[in-house]
Amino acid sequence: MSQTNNDIIKNNKLLMKIIAFVFLMIGLSYASVPLYDLFCRVTGYGGTTQKSSLAPGSQGNYKNIQIRFDANVNNNLNWEFLAPKDEILVQPGVEKIIYYTAKNLSDKTIVGTATYNVSPPKAGSVFMKIDCFCFIEQALKPGEVVKMPVVFYIDPIIDSDENLTNLSEITLSYTFFKKYEKEVQNKKSNVNSTNLL
Repeated sequence: MSQTNNDIIKNNKLLMKIIAFVFLMIGLSYASVPLYDLFCRVTGYGGTTQKSSLAPGSQGNYKNIQIRFDANVNNNLNWEFLAPKDEILVQPGVEKIIYYTAKNLSDKTIVGTATYNVSPPKAGSVFMKIDCFCFIEQALKPGEVVKMPVVFYIDPIIDSDENLTNLSEITLSYTFFKKYEKEVQNKKSNVNSTNLL
């Protein structure tokens, strides 16, 4: 009898360990997304750009960096999204502002959100955004056209980092995705037929 009780206790302990392991793995899977996002933002891994509050200004004769722009829209979003046509030359440390343009082609108000990156990916650590439409969701009414600003600079460290010394061109790319639609409210007065009787 005591042998079966010992087996039952061992089995229950093993079961509890397996359940705890499953819950631990579920917790880690939920934590992995924000932790990976934090890692990418800190290191610039995968072309994730950095956030900044102020451009330092030019402090010398740095080589100019050519910046190209790219715009994409997910198939589920009925918007037209255009990048600036012209490439620009940017001196590291100097703040620049450019505008993307978006137009809602549907008959509903749609809220979209933009993901972004730069290529080559190693440029993510020196592409510093001060302000960007991509930091918040964008709601466009039917047929609405908006200009969406991006304020950025290239970190002057680009000239002293040996991994970046041959970097002369950066492409800033955005892709808009549909977040959700808002129903347009009609403000017609509804007359209840029972009130007329």
